[in-house]
Amino acid sequence: MHFALPPRKSSHPPPYAARSSRSSVLRRTRLQISAVFGCCIIVLFLMFARLYSSPSVTAPPGTPEVVIVTTLDENGYSKEYIDQIKANRQDYAARHGYACFLPKASDYDLKGSPIGWARIPAVRHALKMYPQSPYFFFLDQQGLIANPSLPIKDHIMTRPRVESLMLKDVPVVPPDSVIKTFSHLKGDQVDLVLTQDKEGLSPGSFIIKQGDWAKFFLDSWFDPLYRSYNFQKAEGHALEHVVQWHPTILSKLVLVPQRIMNSYGRESAGGDENRLYKAGDFVVRLPGCDAPDAKRSCEGEMAPYFTEWQTRYKRTL
Repeated sequence: MHFALPPRKSSHPPPYAARSSRSSVLRRTRLQISAVFGCCIIVLFLMFARLYSSPSVTAPPGTPEVVIVTTLDENGYSKEYIDQIKANRQDYAARHGYACFLPKASDYDLKGSPIGWARIPAVRHALKMYPQSPYFFFLDQQGLIANPSLPIKDHIMTRPRVESLMLKDVPVVPPDSVIKTFSHLKGDQVDLVLTQDKEGLSPGSFIIKQGDWAKFFLDSWFDPLYRSYNFQKAEGHALEHVVQWHPTILSKLVLVPQRIMNSYGRESAGGDENRLYKAGDFVVRLPGCDAPDAKRSCEGEMAPYFTEWQTRYKRTL
């Protein structure tokens, strides 16, 4: 019995049908779009990696490790008081090899905004003037460095020290802000150190680390839109807004206990012993002493602290 054999395959198969030109163009377009999209993703990743990183600043010999920044507003203050504040900053800088940057608040065009805003372009200016210095300590002119024996880095900024001080998972704006400080932040990721009092963040004393993030933060804080809002506490409320609603900023911020770098004089502490200056504290500040309706005197309130500083640390003008 014979079975039919399957047909033998030809050794010369017909050529494949040519692809349509439209299909080739579509495929090529898709590949180009994918390539462009991939490049965009890589660029964005690199930008955010650079922004979130805190590159160490390699400083040449002689570069000050810390720059102390204070904006000086001579309106309503005597020359003696301004000279005392200058001497306080210069004495502290001389003890530790730091630099001072003490511009007049009027040096900056604030477009009619309250004078307190001047601290932001002043710190930005200092970053540019001292591009190799790693730390910048802003202290307003209602503050005094009461214990000049404490260097900034050892007192606050070394990794183990700042990690031991940082207040984790606490409301950024007390008492009940839903936005809280990060609980997993490491000391080498910190670029901004602040304190808070019972009313909110305190921008009168802060430390910021040199770098692209610092410039981004200061530029964001000084945004003309925020200055146009006429916040009740001007730059203070703008700072709280920026910190709470911009994770990029919150992710580099730590809060430390107030008396570490922002103790209050008796009139400003409001009876709160946790905020009240005690001998040996690093800084004493008198927020609100210059309020026109407060019936207070910055010069009168500062006099005993200034005398203590002179006596304890044998500084004579």
